[in-house]
Amino acid sequence: MTIGKVVRDFRAALPDAAIYVYDNNSTGRTAEIAAAPDMVAKVLEGYDMVIGDRLSSTYFQENKRPFHNFGNRLVRGSINHLFGAHVTDIMTGYRAFNFTFVKTYPVLSRGFEVETEMTIHSLNNNLRLYEMPIQYRDRPEGSVSKLDTVGDGIKVMSTIFRMIREYKPLPFFGGLGLIIGIVGIVLCGTVTFEFAKTGVVTHFPTLIGAVMLVIAGLLLIIAGIILDVMAKNDRKTFVIDTNKIAYNKRH
Repeated sequence: MTIGKVVRDFRAALPDAAIYVYDNNSTGRTAEIAAAPDMVAKVLEGYDMVIGDRLSSTYFQENKRPFHNFGNRLVRGSINHLFGAHVTDIMTGYRAFNFTFVKTYPVLSRGFEVETEMTIHSLNNNLRLYEMPIQYRDRPEGSVSKLDTVGDGIKVMSTIFRMIREYKPLPFFGGLGLIIGIVGIVLCGTVTFEFAKTGVVTHFPTLIGAVMLVIAGLLLIIAGIILDVMAKNDRKTFVIDTNKIAYNKRH
Protein backbone atom coordinates (compact mmCIF):
# COMPACT_ATOMS: atom_id res chain seq x y z
CA MET A 1 0.00 0.00 0.00
CA THR A 2 2.92 2.35 0.54
CA ILE A 3 6.07 1.19 -1.24
CA GLY A 4 4.92 2.51 -4.61
CA LYS A 5 4.46 6.01 -3.24
CA VAL A 6 7.88 5.87 -1.54
CA VAL A 7 9.59 4.97 -4.82
CA ARG A 8 7.69 7.65 -6.74
CA ASP A 9 8.58 10.26 -4.12
CA PHE A 10 12.26 9.35 -4.29
CA ARG A 11 12.17 9.45 -8.07
CA ALA A 12 10.72 12.95 -7.94
CA ALA A 13 13.14 14.13 -5.25
CA LEU A 14 16.27 12.53 -6.74
CA PRO A 15 15.64 12.17 -10.50
CA ASP A 16 19.28 11.31 -11.25
CA ALA A 17 19.59 8.59 -8.60
CA ALA A 18 19.50 4.84 -9.21
CA ILE A 19 16.78 3.41 -6.98
CA TYR A 20 16.97 -0.20 -5.78
CA VAL A 21 14.13 -1.95 -3.94
CA TYR A 22 14.95 -5.04 -1.88
CA ASP A 23 11.94 -6.96 -0.63
CA ASN A 24 13.90 -9.54 1.40
CA ASN A 25 10.97 -11.92 0.92
CA SER A 26 8.86 -9.43 2.86
CA THR A 27 5.09 -9.43 2.81
CA GLY A 28 4.77 -6.13 4.68
CA ARG A 29 5.14 -2.48 3.68
CA THR A 30 6.87 0.51 5.18
CA ALA A 31 6.62 4.24 4.65
CA GLU A 32 8.47 7.26 5.95
CA ILE A 33 8.14 10.85 4.78
CA ALA A 34 11.35 12.95 4.38
CA ALA A 35 13.37 15.43 2.43
CA ALA A 36 15.92 13.24 0.66
CA PRO A 37 17.84 16.01 -1.18
CA ASP A 38 18.62 17.72 2.13
CA MET A 39 20.16 14.51 3.48
CA VAL A 40 22.21 14.02 0.33
CA ALA A 41 23.41 17.62 0.59
CA LYS A 42 24.76 16.93 4.07
CA VAL A 43 26.68 13.91 2.78
CA LEU A 44 28.19 16.11 0.07
CA GLU A 45 29.19 18.61 2.77
CA GLY A 46 31.44 15.95 4.30
CA TYR A 47 29.38 13.92 6.75
CA ASP A 48 29.90 10.14 6.73
CA MET A 49 26.33 9.30 7.69
CA VAL A 50 23.15 11.36 7.87
CA ILE A 51 20.47 9.98 10.18
CA GLY A 52 16.80 10.59 9.52
CA ASP A 53 15.71 11.53 13.03
CA ARG A 54 12.07 10.54 13.63
CA LEU A 55 12.05 10.97 17.39
CA SER A 56 12.55 14.75 17.34
CA SER A 57 9.44 15.33 15.25
CA THR A 58 6.20 13.32 15.07
CA TYR A 59 7.22 9.78 15.98
CA PHE A 60 5.82 9.61 19.51
CA GLN A 61 2.55 11.18 18.38
CA GLU A 62 2.09 9.02 15.28
CA ASN A 63 3.39 5.68 16.57
CA LYS A 64 0.63 3.87 18.44
CA ARG A 65 2.82 1.00 19.68
CA PRO A 66 3.96 1.87 23.24
CA PHE A 67 6.55 -0.91 23.48
CA HIS A 68 8.29 0.45 20.37
CA ASN A 69 8.54 3.85 22.03
CA PHE A 70 9.93 2.26 25.18
CA GLY A 71 12.41 0.21 23.14
CA ASN A 72 13.67 3.27 21.28
CA ARG A 73 14.30 5.10 24.55
CA LEU A 74 16.01 2.09 26.15
CA VAL A 75 18.39 1.48 23.23
CA ARG A 76 19.13 5.19 22.84
CA GLY A 77 19.95 5.61 26.52
CA SER A 78 22.15 2.51 26.64
CA ILE A 79 24.27 3.34 23.61
CA ASN A 80 24.63 7.04 24.34
CA HIS A 81 25.75 6.28 27.89
CA LEU A 82 28.31 3.66 26.85
CA PHE A 83 29.80 5.67 23.99
CA GLY A 84 29.42 9.14 25.47
CA ALA A 85 27.24 10.21 22.53
CA HIS A 86 24.04 12.20 22.01
CA VAL A 87 22.35 10.43 19.10
CA THR A 88 18.59 10.98 19.19
CA ASP A 89 17.26 8.26 16.85
CA ILE A 90 19.49 5.20 16.91
CA MET A 91 17.05 2.67 15.41
CA THR A 92 15.86 4.61 12.37
CA GLY A 93 16.33 2.84 9.05
CA TYR A 94 16.32 6.05 7.03
CA ARG A 95 19.93 7.10 6.46
CA ALA A 96 22.28 8.48 3.84
CA PHE A 97 25.94 7.43 3.56
CA ASN A 98 29.01 8.60 1.72
CA PHE A 99 31.02 6.32 -0.55
CA THR A 100 33.75 5.62 2.01
CA PHE A 101 31.27 4.55 4.69
CA VAL A 102 29.54 2.13 2.32
CA LYS A 103 32.83 0.49 1.35
CA THR A 104 34.21 0.16 4.89
CA TYR A 105 31.12 -0.78 6.90
CA PRO A 106 30.95 -4.55 7.61
CA VAL A 107 27.31 -5.63 7.56
CA LEU A 108 27.09 -8.44 10.12
CA SER A 109 23.42 -8.32 11.11
CA ARG A 110 20.63 -9.77 9.00
CA GLY A 111 17.52 -8.09 10.27
CA PHE A 112 16.04 -5.22 12.22
CA GLU A 113 19.15 -4.82 14.39
CA VAL A 114 21.30 -3.56 11.49
CA GLU A 115 20.41 0.07 12.27
CA THR A 116 21.77 -0.28 15.81
CA GLU A 117 24.92 -1.89 14.43
CA MET A 118 25.46 1.01 12.02
CA THR A 119 25.18 3.55 14.81
CA ILE A 120 27.58 1.72 17.15
CA HIS A 121 30.07 1.22 14.31
CA SER A 122 29.98 4.95 13.55
CA LEU A 123 30.38 6.03 17.17
CA ASN A 124 33.21 3.57 17.80
CA ASN A 125 35.19 4.87 14.82
CA ASN A 126 34.48 8.58 15.43
CA LEU A 127 32.71 9.01 12.11
CA ARG A 128 31.02 12.29 11.25
CA LEU A 129 27.29 12.01 11.95
CA TYR A 130 24.50 14.46 11.27
CA GLU A 131 20.94 14.03 12.51
CA MET A 132 18.21 15.57 10.40
CA PRO A 133 14.66 15.65 11.79
CA ILE A 134 12.17 14.03 9.41
CA GLN A 135 8.39 13.74 9.46
CA TYR A 136 7.13 10.33 10.54
CA ARG A 137 3.65 8.99 9.87
CA ASP A 138 2.21 5.75 11.14
CA ARG A 139 1.14 3.08 8.68
CA PRO A 140 -2.07 3.70 6.75
CA GLU A 141 -5.11 1.67 7.69
CA GLY A 142 -4.85 -1.82 6.25
CA SER A 143 -1.03 -1.90 6.28
CA VAL A 144 0.36 -4.33 8.86
CA SER A 145 3.87 -4.13 10.31
CA LYS A 146 6.04 -7.23 10.05
CA LEU A 147 8.05 -6.24 13.13
CA ASP A 148 7.96 -8.51 16.17
CA THR A 149 8.21 -6.21 19.19
CA VAL A 150 9.58 -8.82 21.60
CA GLY A 151 11.60 -10.86 19.11
CA ASP A 152 13.18 -7.87 17.39
CA GLY A 153 13.81 -6.23 20.76
CA ILE A 154 15.75 -9.28 21.92
CA LYS A 155 17.78 -9.23 18.70
CA VAL A 156 18.61 -5.54 19.15
CA MET A 157 19.68 -6.00 22.77
CA SER A 158 21.81 -9.03 21.85
CA THR A 159 23.45 -6.94 19.12
CA ILE A 160 24.23 -4.19 21.64
CA PHE A 161 25.65 -6.81 24.03
CA ARG A 162 27.81 -8.32 21.29
CA MET A 163 29.11 -5.01 19.99
CA ILE A 164 29.93 -3.68 23.45
CA ARG A 165 31.91 -6.85 24.01
CA GLU A 166 33.80 -6.27 20.76
CA TYR A 167 34.15 -2.47 20.77
CA LYS A 168 34.43 -1.84 24.53
CA PRO A 169 36.24 -4.96 25.79
CA LEU A 170 38.01 -3.35 28.74
CA PRO A 171 34.85 -2.05 30.47
CA PHE A 172 33.00 -5.24 29.55
CA PHE A 173 35.52 -7.87 30.64
CA GLY A 174 37.20 -5.65 33.22
CA GLY A 175 33.90 -4.83 34.90
CA LEU A 176 32.82 -8.46 34.89
CA GLY A 177 36.22 -9.55 36.23
CA LEU A 178 36.11 -6.89 38.93
CA ILE A 179 32.71 -8.07 40.16
CA ILE A 180 33.77 -11.73 40.20
CA GLY A 181 37.08 -10.85 41.87
CA ILE A 182 35.39 -8.81 44.60
CA VAL A 183 33.02 -11.71 45.36
CA GLY A 184 36.03 -14.01 45.62
CA ILE A 185 37.91 -11.60 47.89
CA VAL A 186 34.88 -11.24 50.17
CA LEU A 187 34.58 -15.03 50.47
CA CYS A 188 38.31 -15.29 51.14
CA GLY A 189 37.90 -12.67 53.82
CA THR A 190 35.20 -14.65 55.60
CA VAL A 191 37.39 -17.77 55.63
CA THR A 192 40.41 -15.76 56.79
CA PHE A 193 38.38 -14.15 59.56
CA GLU A 194 37.20 -17.58 60.69
CA PHE A 195 40.78 -18.91 60.67
CA ALA A 196 42.05 -15.91 62.65
CA LYS A 197 39.32 -16.48 65.21
CA THR A 198 39.50 -20.27 65.59
CA GLY A 199 42.84 -21.26 64.07
CA VAL A 200 41.05 -23.81 61.89
CA VAL A 201 39.73 -23.67 58.31
CA THR A 202 36.44 -25.55 58.32
CA HIS A 203 35.11 -24.41 54.94
CA PHE A 204 37.68 -25.65 52.45
CA PRO A 205 35.17 -25.74 49.52
CA THR A 206 34.42 -22.08 50.15
CA LEU A 207 38.15 -21.24 50.24
CA ILE A 208 38.85 -23.15 47.03
CA GLY A 209 35.88 -21.56 45.26
CA ALA A 210 36.89 -18.09 46.47
CA VAL A 211 40.44 -18.48 45.18
CA MET A 212 39.13 -19.69 41.83
CA LEU A 213 36.81 -16.66 41.61
CA VAL A 214 39.72 -14.30 42.29
CA ILE A 215 41.82 -16.00 39.61
CA ALA A 216 38.93 -15.92 37.13
CA GLY A 217 38.40 -12.22 37.83
CA LEU A 218 42.09 -11.46 37.22
CA LEU A 219 42.02 -13.45 33.96
CA LEU A 220 38.96 -11.52 32.76
CA ILE A 221 40.64 -8.20 33.55
CA ILE A 222 43.81 -9.25 31.71
CA ALA A 223 41.71 -10.45 28.75
CA GLY A 224 39.92 -7.06 28.72
CA ILE A 225 43.24 -5.20 28.59
CA ILE A 226 44.57 -7.36 25.73
CA LEU A 227 41.33 -7.10 23.73
CA ASP A 228 41.20 -3.33 24.32
CA VAL A 229 44.65 -2.96 22.74
CA MET A 230 43.48 -5.07 19.79
CA ALA A 231 40.32 -2.94 19.42
CA LYS A 232 42.41 0.25 19.35
CA ASN A 233 44.63 -1.26 16.67
CA ASP A 234 41.51 -2.16 14.68
CA ARG A 235 40.37 1.47 14.88
CA LYS A 236 43.77 2.61 13.62
CA THR A 237 43.53 0.14 10.72
CA PHE A 238 40.02 1.39 9.95
CA VAL A 239 41.22 4.99 9.73
CA ILE A 240 44.08 3.98 7.41
CA ASP A 241 41.71 1.99 5.17
CA THR A 242 39.17 4.82 4.94
CA ASN A 243 41.92 7.29 4.06
CA LYS A 244 43.14 4.96 1.31
CA ILE A 245 39.65 4.56 -0.14
CA ALA A 246 39.00 8.31 -0.01
CA TYR A 247 42.36 9.01 -1.68
CA ASN A 248 41.78 6.43 -4.42
CA LYS A 249 38.29 7.80 -5.03
CA ARG A 250 39.69 11.31 -5.60
CA HIS A 251 42.44 10.07 -7.88
